[in-house]
Amino acid sequence: MTFENLRVGLKNSAASIVTETSTADIVGSGSVKVLATPKLIALIEAAASELVEAVLPEEFTSVGISVNIEHTAPTPVGMNFCAEVELIKIDGKKLTFNVTALDEVGEIGRGTHERFIVERENFQAKADKRHRV
Repeated sequence: MTFENLRVGLKNSAASIVTETSTADIVGSGSVKVLATPKLIALIEAAASELVEAVLPEEFTSVGISVNIEHTAPTPVGMNFCAEVELIKIDGKKLTFNVTALDEVGEIGRGTHERFIVERENFQAKADKRHRV
């Protein structure tokens, strides 16, 4: 199946603010009160997911399959930050995004993110069939 509304060059962004609950010491990814890398990654995935969701037929969605991010600068509590994504490659149902993350001072991260297009109901049914051993 082809997804005619999906094309290289599509862009999206998502923004948030660093709160007391989004810091490394609270999330468990460090011991300082700065933006936690997992929270940055979540915003990146949100930006990419929103972009894809907006152009796919309703029966499809996308799931994250890889994240390769350098988190290069700390962002303190109270500061705004954003993730900008650009679709740079479509390989069948696999999508690759360039990612830039910024706060009010400048760049705080960069890298790539990959997502895979799935049929929503089939994917959920497959997940629902998984059981703990």
